[in-house]
Amino acid sequence: MADKLRCGVIGIGAVGLEHLHSLIACPRAAAVAIAENHPQRGRDASERFKIPRSYVDFRELLEQPDLDAAIISTPNHLHASMAIEALNARKHVLLETPLAMNLKEALKIAEAAKKMKRTVMVAQTYRFHRQTQLAKMLIERGDLGEVYHARCFWFRRNGIPRIGSWFTQKKFSGGGCTSDMGLHLLDTCLHLLKDFEVSSVMGQTHGKFGARGLGECDWGKSEVDPKRPFDVDDFSVAMLRMRSGKTVLMEAGWAGFASTDGREYGMDLLGTTAGLSLYPARLLRNCPDGLETVQLQSAKSPYSEDRVHHFVSCVLDGKKPIVPLEESLKVQEILDAIYLSSASGKEVRIKS
Repeated sequence: MADKLRCGVIGIGAVGLEHLHSLIACPRAAAVAIAENHPQRGRDASERFKIPRSYVDFRELLEQPDLDAAIISTPNHLHASMAIEALNARKHVLLETPLAMNLKEALKIAEAAKKMKRTVMVAQTYRFHRQTQLAKMLIERGDLGEVYHARCFWFRRNGIPRIGSWFTQKKFSGGGCTSDMGLHLLDTCLHLLKDFEVSSVMGQTHGKFGARGLGECDWGKSEVDPKRPFDVDDFSVAMLRMRSGKTVLMEAGWAGFASTDGREYGMDLLGTTAGLSLYPARLLRNCPDGLETVQLQSAKSPYSEDRVHHFVSCVLDGKKPIVPLEESLKVQEILDAIYLSSASGKEVRIKS
């Protein structure tokens, strides 16, 4: 393979633009093509980033023989089909979250990746956060003792993506705040625990604000339906029982009157000798005078803090990404279980 990974970006919304910025700044990558079905948006990005090739149809991008990898940042319902077409075109794939609409679709991506011997990585942003990597080092060093429970959360007061955009329609998104925000912190939490083996899930979702036209923010530009439908969740909670005996609590909300101790998002891990709170990073432990809270300074991460840069390096060097596909499949299975539990009102047992 060449010294630089030649990449194309499919979908030039807000996240696609972030990926282009990362590619331009990456010394080991070259942004050579984009695909965007909104012609003017594609032209603007092509001129702004000086991208030599711009397509309306993503398949034309995938047909380019000198393209090594595709970065997919499109609405959720397109993830699986586009990823599979990219893999069949022998491209490596960096895929925005979630991996797919459901586990059935996700497994098809994994099958294609195995068949074509190509790398697929899901862009789980918070695994690359410097404080996350600091926490991982402390846990693996044994500073917390045995970690037996973790809580992760992400709450916004008024953070529903534009009502009527693909984010708020189940047929395009697959779900609301759970699959948009909750999965990020849940994935990071399980990554820190080094434990993705879940025995059962109890979940409940709510749609208390968006259905009334409340809680909207200015995120989500994609025009889909002028009737402004909202049929997804704007709050959810899930309790996971791990096969190891650990428990994990996940809470996510696009809108609501929630107090978070000054944190919009965070994580709390309880250990037998100390506790750890993120973001910001704080260690809670015993001291000669009782209890103390230590504010932690993040050391340099062993990984790039940019998920695009990490993906590029892994492909070029033939290394396994910090976000292996098999773990992303587990997260997708958990998401499915949360929604199934909420719909049925019952605990969902995971057999795999």
